[in-house]
Amino acid sequence: MTNSAQLHPIGEIARKCGIDEEYLIPHGKYVAKIDLSILQANKHKPNGKLVLVTAITPTPLGEGKTVNTIGLSEGLNYIGKKAIACIRQPSLGPVFGVKGGAAGGGQAEVLPMETLNLHLTGDIHAITAAHDLASAALDARLYHEEHLGDEFTAQTGLKRLNIDKNRIIWKRVIDHNDRALRAITVGVGGGLNGVERKEGFEITAASELMAILALANDLHDMRKRIGQVILAYNLDGDVITAEDLEVAGAMTVLLKNAINPNIMQTVENTPVLIHAGPFANIAHGNSSVIADRIALPLADYVVTEAGFGSDMGMEKFFNIKYRQSGIAPSCVVLVATVRSLKSNSGEYNIKPGQPLPKAISESNVELLSIGAANLGWHIKNAKSYGLPVIVAINRFPHDSAEELTFLQHYAIEQGAFACEISEVFMQGGKGAKALSHHIVNACEQASDIALPYQNSDKLSDKIQKMAHKYGANKANLSAQALNDIQVIEQLKLDHLPLCIAKTPMSISADPNLKNVPTDFDIDISHLAVSAGAGFIRVYAGNIMTMPGLGTNPAYRHIDIDDKGNIVGLS
Repeated sequence: MTNSAQLHPIGEIARKCGIDEEYLIPHGKYVAKIDLSILQANKHKPNGKLVLVTAITPTPLGEGKTVNTIGLSEGLNYIGKKAIACIRQPSLGPVFGVKGGAAGGGQAEVLPMETLNLHLTGDIHAITAAHDLASAALDARLYHEEHLGDEFTAQTGLKRLNIDKNRIIWKRVIDHNDRALRAITVGVGGGLNGVERKEGFEITAASELMAILALANDLHDMRKRIGQVILAYNLDGDVITAEDLEVAGAMTVLLKNAINPNIMQTVENTPVLIHAGPFANIAHGNSSVIADRIALPLADYVVTEAGFGSDMGMEKFFNIKYRQSGIAPSCVVLVATVRSLKSNSGEYNIKPGQPLPKAISESNVELLSIGAANLGWHIKNAKSYGLPVIVAINRFPHDSAEELTFLQHYAIEQGAFACEISEVFMQGGKGAKALSHHIVNACEQASDIALPYQNSDKLSDKIQKMAHKYGANKANLSAQALNDIQVIEQLKLDHLPLCIAKTPMSISADPNLKNVPTDFDIDISHLAVSAGAGFIRVYAGNIMTMPGLGTNPAYRHIDIDDKGNIVGLS
C-alpha cells in the first residue's frame, strides 16, 4: 500500500513544520537529525497541544497504538491543523523476534519503513557502546585493583574503589533477543582474563542510558545524569557511580549525536520525530522530552505514544516524564479493538501464532460485552489523571456494525469524552477525520493533572497507593524489598517517583489475571534505583529485561532480493 507513496526530501518535510535547514543534520535523502540549538531559537514561541495515545491491556493480537498515533497526526493535518507525531525508535530485538517492524502500517506508516526499523541513525548502537564501555571499565578496575593490591594507588595515583564483585548491578547490553546471555560468567579462569564473576545481559532498550536519553533536557543534563548512574557497590556498601569510575564523560561522548532527535515522514508526508526507545516496564516507555520540546512550538498538535496500556506507559508518562519535564498532555486517546477486548474477556487463552477461536473472529456481542470491562477500567484510569479521554476503536474488516455500535455506546457510558471508529490503516488521515475533530474539542477542555502520590510521600506509602490504583487490596513487601527501601532512604533518594515494573498483560501483576482482576494483592520482590534517570524501579514479579526468540521468530520471514529490496518487514 505504501509503495506508491511519494516521499519528499527531508528538508521539505522539515520546512513544512518550521525547521530551517540550518538545524538539520542530514542522514541521506529522507532522514535527518535535528540540532538542539533549535530549542533556544524557538523558546519564546507558544506551545501547541500534546495528545497522548495509550491503549487497553495489550494482547498478542495487537491494538494498533502506533498506527493510530501516526494516523491521528495525519488526521489533524487532514482537517487543517498543523500536527507532528513523536514516537520511539524500534529495537532490533522485537523487530527480528516478534513484530517484524514497528513503523505503523498501511496509510499510517513512517517511511522509509526499512530505515526506521533497521538501525535508523545508529542511536541504539551508540547507547550499547556507551553502556558497555562502563561495563568494561568496571571489570578493568576490578581486575587492576585486585591484581595490584596495595600498590594500586601508588602506581596509578587513583583512589581504590574496592568494588564488591558480588554487587555489580550494571549488566552488559545488546540489541537482540538472546536468552542465552541472561546469566553468564565473565573472567572465566581468572588471571589475565580478569576477575571471574557472575554477569548477564539486558536488551539495549532496558539500559538506564536509554531512559536518560529520553528524559534529559540537553547535553549538559545528560552528562550530569550519566555521572549519577549507580554501577556497583563497594565492600563497605557505598555506591559507585559512573562519575566515581571516571567513565561518565567518555560515555556521554559516545551519545553526543544520539541526543539529537531524528525526523522522518509518514505516508501522507506528516513530519515525525523519532527519539529514544525505553521499555515501559523497567523504564517510562515514552519518546524523548527533547523531541516533545522541539515539536510543541512548531505545531498546533503533537501526537505522542506511550508504551503498553494506560496502567503502564501512560501512568509512567504522568508519574515520571511529566513530573520531571512539566510537559502535560491536553487529552488522552485510548486505542482499543473489538478482537482484543474479546481476548481480554479471559474466556480464551490466546497465544501468538495460533488460530483465533471463532467466537473472537466472528461477531459476538455477548463475548465483547464481557471483555469491554477492560476498556471501562482503562477509561476510568486515564480520566483519573484529570484529562478528557477519547476512545479510538481501531477497526478491522471483520468487525460487525453491531459490535462497533455496542462499543461506542459503552465507552460513552463509562465516561469517555468521545468514541469514534478509526480507519487510519486503510484511509490514512481521512480515516481519522471524526477523531481529529474530537481531539480539537477535547484539548479545549479545562484540565488539571491529578497525580496518585506526591514525591514527598513515604516510599512505602507510594507503593501502596499505586497498588490500590491497580485495584489491589495491598502490596506485599518482601524482606528484600523492605531492606531495599531502607537503603534507598539512607541514600536520600526516596523522593524519586516510582516506576512500577510489572507485567503489561494484566492490570494486576499476574499475567494470568485477565480483564479487570478483583480481590488480589501485588507482591513486591525488590526495588532498585535508576539514579541518573531519576526514578525508583519497584519490581512486582519476574520482569524480563532480555527477551528470548520464540519458535517462529520474525527474522525467518525477513530477506533481501538481488536488487536490494527488503521483504518481510512491516
